[in-house]
Amino acid sequence: MIFGKAINKYYLKNWYLFLLGIIALIAIDYFQLEIPRYIGKLFDGLDEGTMDKQGIIDIILIIMSFTAVMVVGRFVWRITIFGASRKFDYGLRNDMFEHAEDLSASFYQENKTGGLMAYFTNDLEAVRRAVGPGMIMFVDATFLGILAVIRMLQVNVELAVFSAVPLTLITVIGGVLGSKMRKKFKEAQKAFEDMSDFVNENLSGIGVVKAFVKEKIERLEFSKYNNNTKQKNIEYVRLNTILQISVRFIIGAIIVLIIGYGGLIVQRGDITGGELVYFFSLFGALVWPMMAIAMIVGIRANGKASLERIQRILDEKVDVFDKEGIVPLDDIKGSIEFRNLTFRYSDANDDVLHDVSFKIEAGSTVGILGRTGSGKTSIMDLLLRIYNVNEKSLYIDGVDIMDIPIKQVRDNIGYVPQDGFLFSDTISNNISLSYKSNSDLLEDVHKAAMFSDVHDNIIEFPHGYDTIIGERGVTLSGGQRQRISIARALIKNPPIMILDDSVSAVDTNTEETILQNLKELRGDKTTVIIAHRISTIKNADQIIIVDEGRVIDVGTHQELFSRCAFYKDMVERQKLEDEIEVI
Repeated sequence: MIFGKAINKYYLKNWYLFLLGIIALIAIDYFQLEIPRYIGKLFDGLDEGTMDKQGIIDIILIIMSFTAVMVVGRFVWRITIFGASRKFDYGLRNDMFEHAEDLSASFYQENKTGGLMAYFTNDLEAVRRAVGPGMIMFVDATFLGILAVIRMLQVNVELAVFSAVPLTLITVIGGVLGSKMRKKFKEAQKAFEDMSDFVNENLSGIGVVKAFVKEKIERLEFSKYNNNTKQKNIEYVRLNTILQISVRFIIGAIIVLIIGYGGLIVQRGDITGGELVYFFSLFGALVWPMMAIAMIVGIRANGKASLERIQRILDEKVDVFDKEGIVPLDDIKGSIEFRNLTFRYSDANDDVLHDVSFKIEAGSTVGILGRTGSGKTSIMDLLLRIYNVNEKSLYIDGVDIMDIPIKQVRDNIGYVPQDGFLFSDTISNNISLSYKSNSDLLEDVHKAAMFSDVHDNIIEFPHGYDTIIGERGVTLSGGQRQRISIARALIKNPPIMILDDSVSAVDTNTEETILQNLKELRGDKTTVIIAHRISTIKNADQIIIVDEGRVIDVGTHQELFSRCAFYKDMVERQKLEDEIEVI
């Protein structure tokens, strides 16, 4: 049994299941110890010749009735206590996932996905075992052990005290080894977390591994993680084995002594042969509690260590959230304004954006151009409220973005990220990700795919829109992934749409088709296009030039070409590159 802030509420929710299960356990233990008493009576009756046929039948029927009660009781405690432990597992997993969904991007920059999966698998299982099987062992061992000792004292105090000595010794050994086992188990779980993260990252990038013929090196690297995991688990198992062997040795030694010393007491006439049989059966019942102590120590140590790890995740603060008292806007038109915005990431020493100021009118198409690492994506992340910004530095429709509910901000922005992340699901479900209902779903999905110029590709697949794509869309080409991501944003039909370098993987003809479709479909809505190619944004209503985290100029293609040396240089360079490609 373990307790902690993360799981105490589930004890309160399921108290009636635990109570019913504990009552069933206690009933089983009581009748389990009644059976040896009647066996002892039968033994003495037969030995002394005082037991007739009817008496034998009566005792057999009593024992059979006790057995029937125990069978029903075992069914009850399995259903109630194991069922309750599964509710812990289910509820705690939901709590963890909900909290993980709320955590900011900075958390996932510091914690890798593969490592986090260990919390949802091994750690949750360890907690469940401590709550379910751990509680059963604790209650069963406690009540059965106390009742067995009381009855042993009733048979013969001298022999009972002699037999109870190992309990103290086992408790001391369990206490000493338990704390060490908890530490070793945490180390084993951390090793598994590191190995899980390595495997997840390696399999996600298997294409790169194969392209660079790094399979052998990656196998050797995995062997290091695997060996570390093995060693940490061996260290834990070694301590657990020492505990188990110590308990078994002590119990075995006491059994031998009870047989020898008990025989002397029978010869002395202090107890009968039937009472010795009864006493020996009681000690046999006491063996389980003594053995259970070792298992309880191990299960509790594992559960406690895992709960501490899970609690660390649940204690992570959500740093991007709505402040109190904010009220949703009636309607978002799509105007955007940055006012002297400066920003740096929480783990960075330098600002990534410096005094950024520009304005985007509602319904306009705006291009953002700059070299790699200039801060373009950071600008869009702030617009999506992925990070917090200083108040009075970023506005939507003239309202400070920090005064608008996060959900409303994101609901009103269609976003196409650079990597075009897709889920391992059907193409149709990926495109309709923003839909809350299925009304007219297929027709809207087809329209969005047509506007993003990917419909013809999709219908060529064997299952069309019902084709299940691999993890992260691995079965699709880069251009197909980007166009499906564009369709996913288009079907949302938001007042603001952001394309973050989202046509870089398609040819120029496809790019022109997509841009023309965007212009027709979104004529009265705001569209922001981040690009590296001049051709992508040259027809935009205005172009914002960003370099080293600063806005260096804003204007149309012609205005910037005539006055901005930075822009003119990029145009001429790309023109030269295009000419070289043609040659």
